[in-house]
Amino acid sequence: MAKQHDFTEGNIVKQLFFFSAPILITNLLQVSYQFIDSLWVGNLIGADALGAVALSGTVIFTVLSFVIGVNNAALTILSQQKGKGSEAGLRRYLNAFVVLLTGMAIVLGVAGFMLAEPILLLLGTPESMVEMAVAYLRVNFLGILFLFGYNFIGMVFRSMGDSKSPLYFVLTAVVLNAVLDPIFIAVFGWGIEGAAYATVVSQGVAFLMGIIYSSKGNRVPFSKPHIPARQEVFDILKLGIPAGLQMSVISAGVMAIMSVVASFGPAVVAGYGAAQRLDSLIMLPAQALGTAVNSMAGQNIGAGKWDRVHRITLYGFIYNLAVMLTLALVIVLFADFGIRLFITEPDAAGFGANYLKMIAFFYPFLGINFILNGAVRAAGAMFQVLVLNIVSFWVLRYPITYFLSGLFGEKGIALGMGVSFVISSIIAFLYYRYGKWRKAEAFGN
Repeated sequence: MAKQHDFTEGNIVKQLFFFSAPILITNLLQVSYQFIDSLWVGNLIGADALGAVALSGTVIFTVLSFVIGVNNAALTILSQQKGKGSEAGLRRYLNAFVVLLTGMAIVLGVAGFMLAEPILLLLGTPESMVEMAVAYLRVNFLGILFLFGYNFIGMVFRSMGDSKSPLYFVLTAVVLNAVLDPIFIAVFGWGIEGAAYATVVSQGVAFLMGIIYSSKGNRVPFSKPHIPARQEVFDILKLGIPAGLQMSVISAGVMAIMSVVASFGPAVVAGYGAAQRLDSLIMLPAQALGTAVNSMAGQNIGAGKWDRVHRITLYGFIYNLAVMLTLALVIVLFADFGIRLFITEPDAAGFGANYLKMIAFFYPFLGINFILNGAVRAAGAMFQVLVLNIVSFWVLRYPITYFLSGLFGEKGIALGMGVSFVISSIIAFLYYRYGKWRKAEAFGN
């Protein structure tokens, strides 16, 4: 499908653009799972069901975030091994990641299924949404292995310089999801559970395609799973635990913000849920650039080419500002139309549109964090990024949002989040410029 690339040589501007573009499209397709679910659920079932999907999605991301963090650790370790030119190292660490991720996925899936309702009640889910949210959440936990299996395979390809192959797996899954959604929801009459089942089946197909493709022609040096060496497990946990905690801090922070939103009632929850669907699209370019910077910088750190690492970060920074400012203008112009794709209730739609218009021009600052953290993460400085995320969410975002929403009402939600984006980007830049992340070591052998 696509060839692997060596980022230790060549034109950085072109490499960053052509490597990040498939990641952006892939991320767009992945987000479309929830996007399509939301369109069908919001229009066929109603605003309460849409709010239930939004709340359940927040919980899913929180509970599974540790495994996502381990995937980020995989990108760092495997890209550095690729930069060193060590196929033996790639093979050893791939096996270790497969064994550990499989175990983690099973444990989290069982725990999430059993604890779905208590978690949603703790979050303050409105009574009218609880039953639907629990049903949607439990079905998604049944497919956790598929979700993280195909995401991990995609991460492996990116670490080796191939961002195109994962695009084909996800494209197939999204097309299947789009076909199954209306069938499961309306034709079979499964309601909100039907949307969840469509997603799980589609992700299972993507996972199977990834396994088949990677095994052909030794495109990825996977081996028969076996107990990994102690050093490999230590290296993965050394990076994976703080990387997983990073994601846990982020997603728990998102849940905390959702608790502030929920305090304003069902209309604001539904409007915020619709806004978050568009919000997830807005942030895709910055996320793709952050992943590209992580992979490209990781290869160059493995090869000891620090001058290229800093140039990769600089160009990522410039790309982010140009793209995110353009998107902000589009959102301001079309926020009302975008929100009404999901919901038509006046109060909910009004809040969602106003939220997007207020926060749009703060998004470039959040994008700066993706770029700078991608470079720092590539060096293996996972604990340092963890601290930056704790500061960003728990010292800045949640307290500021909570305070300003108390001061200005529902309008304070967007204002508080926007102000925190600005402050956290300044802190991230200061650490990138003056911190000691360059001395971090990703692995010990």
